[in-house]
Amino acid sequence: MTERWMVRMALVATMLIASGMAVAAEGTAKMLQAGNDLGDRASLQRGAQLYMNYCSSCHALKYLRYSRMAADLGLTEEEVMNNLNFTGSAIGDPVPVSMPKAEAEKWFGKMPPDLSLISRVRGPDWVYTYLKSFYLDSSRPLGWNNTVFPNASMPNPLWQMQGLQHAVHGKPEAPGLDPPVLALELRAPGNVDPGQYDQAVRDITNFLAYAGEPAALKRQQLGVWVVLFLAFLTFLLYLLKKDYWKDVH
Repeated sequence: MTERWMVRMALVATMLIASGMAVAAEGTAKMLQAGNDLGDRASLQRGAQLYMNYCSSCHALKYLRYSRMAADLGLTEEEVMNNLNFTGSAIGDPVPVSMPKAEAEKWFGKMPPDLSLISRVRGPDWVYTYLKSFYLDSSRPLGWNNTVFPNASMPNPLWQMQGLQHAVHGKPEAPGLDPPVLALELRAPGNVDPGQYDQAVRDITNFLAYAGEPAALKRQQLGVWVVLFLAFLTFLLYLLKKDYWKDVH
């Protein structure tokens, strides 16, 4: 079974699981526009660095190899191995999770999911909105909740950058129901300003969009040449048509 076929099968399985969980797990938060751009190499490089520093301890990218990342993002293998590889993996290995399985099950109840295909399944806007929608909730085991994915067993990995958000609740729609979250308020600023945090989240989202389909970069590059070729072919055909019809009255 080829690696491409395995990726497709994993994508289908992930989509089926996600669709089955959608009704029970999704919140009512309005999706924000990620505005990601796979052509922004600097953003992809920053996103890779942020992901490896804040996310890779819990989430693997088993369909993305360090060597492919280096080639696509304009990095040398030495830069990748020295700055983005914290597990001692070989340059040709996929990006693993650094947290031992036993520790993950102890803290989260199960191994956190692989994020190779999260952007393809959920969409970049979902990823971007999710990373901006954590808030403190003392009723949760780890003290955090999320308006996009309520009751997710995950703390805010970027809380030091973002700061501490608190929920503004409305009145319950019916007795026994939890009060809805009307808004999120940043009551304790992080170590970067909100604009810088938004850019950091966009960079992570951009990187995950790339990780979900690394071939998209090549496809975009080829697309430019295809358009130029078609334009040139159209010009040649126009000249041929003029020459062919010049003696026809």
